[in-house]
Amino acid sequence: MPNDLETYRQTLLDLYLRLPDTPCHVSRHDGRLVQQLWERQIPLTTVETAFLLASLRRATRRPDAMPLGPIRSLHYFLPVIEELLARPVPEPYLTYLRSKVILRPAIGNAPPIQGGGSSSRQSAR
Repeated sequence: MPNDLETYRQTLLDLYLRLPDTPCHVSRHDGRLVQQLWERQIPLTTVETAFLLASLRRATRRPDAMPLGPIRSLHYFLPVIEELLARPVPEPYLTYLRSKVILRPAIGNAPPIQGGGSSSRQSAR
């Protein structure tokens, strides 16, 4: 885990913003959640695994299932983070997830936290 909150925040938000179906900005509520994850000492690998696992679950839903809207908040991933804290997965599984989820290109440093809600950006799967 990084030694400082800013490195943790930048790393976490960069990955979050590169996921399919996530917004192009983070809200102040998302910023608060990052702070809470840092305070709870949730490892970045656990958060990354949760991001990738939830994204893969979304992408592999049955074709006849009702379509899902875009992800609007980092809070969407909290249940999966809690699931992984209760039952961690082996490191090779994270490698597998990385090979399966297509991330959007990096846009440099994570954008600043917005004061209001987040605006969403659709992405092609």
